[in-house]
Amino acid sequence: MIKKTSPHPRPDAFSSREKSRMAILAALDKKAERPVLLDVRTLSSFADYFLICSGRSDRQVQAIADAIVESLKRSGHPPLGVEGHAEGRWVLIDCADVIVHVFHEPVREFYNLERLWHNAPRVDPAPGEDDAERPARPSLT
Repeated sequence: MIKKTSPHPRPDAFSSREKSRMAILAALDKKAERPVLLDVRTLSSFADYFLICSGRSDRQVQAIADAIVESLKRSGHPPLGVEGHAEGRWVLIDCADVIVHVFHEPVREFYNLERLWHNAPRVDPAPGEDDAERPARPSLT
């Protein structure tokens, strides 16, 4: 019997850490500035990671967001939603367990999400770190 396989991994086989790495690589490919990955698993019930990066213009912000969305779609994990793309000032990409914020630099400075989430550990986006090494998100029950 021949078993059909999907060209893309199953959604549950793709960790939030891998998704965040994919988003960072796509953002850096479009020259995103100051990428910061925050591990919010112990602080948030709605996400594992926040990726924050910025661009120098509204066009660059849109290009960075487009690259991230396209990269996730190609991997079989399209985002649940994208907000703010038309304006190009602050694009929010909801990837379920990874939330991506792509800012125009002055808007990033104004909202300063890094300060608001100062308790979240910054994560080195380098490959090789295993999700199992980090504490799991606390149960809500």
